[in-house]
Amino acid sequence: MTEIPAQTPVTVHDATLRDGQHAVRHQLDRDQIRTYAQAVNAAGVPVVEVGHGNGLGASSIQVGPSMLSDDEMLYTARQALTHSRLATLMLPGWATTADLRNAVHHGVDVVRVAAHCTEASVTERHLGAIRDLGAEAQGVLLMTHMATPDELAEQCARMVGYGAQAVCIFDSAGHFLPAGVAARISAITAAVDVPVAFHGHQNLGMAVANSIAAVRAGARTIDACARGFGAGAGNTQLEVLVAVLERYGHHTGIDLRSLAAAADLAEQTLMPAPPTIDSTSLASGLAGVFSGFKKPVLAAAATEGVHPWDLLFALGQRRVIAGQEDLIPDAARSLAQQGATR
Repeated sequence: MTEIPAQTPVTVHDATLRDGQHAVRHQLDRDQIRTYAQAVNAAGVPVVEVGHGNGLGASSIQVGPSMLSDDEMLYTARQALTHSRLATLMLPGWATTADLRNAVHHGVDVVRVAAHCTEASVTERHLGAIRDLGAEAQGVLLMTHMATPDELAEQCARMVGYGAQAVCIFDSAGHFLPAGVAARISAITAAVDVPVAFHGHQNLGMAVANSIAAVRAGARTIDACARGFGAGAGNTQLEVLVAVLERYGHHTGIDLRSLAAAADLAEQTLMPAPPTIDSTSLASGLAGVFSGFKKPVLAAAATEGVHPWDLLFALGQRRVIAGQEDLIPDAARSLAQQGATR
């Protein structure tokens, strides 16, 4: 691994108003979105991601209806972000080309197209459409602990071939340790000629450490959320990340005192309580299971009288991924039938 110079700038990508939606069942309202967006815009955060937790077009019974439509969320944020770029996420299967066109119409600057870590091919059409619409197209791979560094490098190279102007890997389950992140980022940066980003989760308490490992391995963009606001144990904590990056000498262009105030505001206005690493989130990270499964896992475990840890490890063995929530009750019933009760 070749470390980048300490003074290398790092772009911070704030996903609070998208990933944080998972923690409140996608119920952020206009005032919450507007007020937080104004605060981080004033702090100089360069990119702010907004939307339903699962991205454009995802408001549904299956993964949860949002309080506001995509249009309302994006319009509200765009009015507040006078300096920051506006980003959003889409997953093929939820969003359509019409959704992309509408998002760009509402002033979205960056659209991320996300796919499972071995399924980059599903992003091809959408990445091309985003480029055609004049927005920046970024490719995202999810659940990346399930793939080797070489596999991820190959998938990222495919997305760049489809038109991605940056690529990002998500530690969707909060499963990585720094060496695993560094190996994957190093392989990807060697395979592509576009910026590489990392998105961490906090299940094992390693999100900031993993993010620094990503930067040292060549990542130029790091995702984070105020107070770690996000699914399960939460995400890389934004204000802590920026402070640590600055201590390492990586310029972010963000005013840390203003950002800390924005994080205080987020805790007061966006979340019932900041995320914490409880026993279920810890087991999710150990098992390599998507952080957003916490609530359905607890519900299914209670219904079937099985231990949440047993259910999480069963889901990990099945390699269940986001979008397969319907398999959680099946796995719980299977455990109960096998006699794996509390």
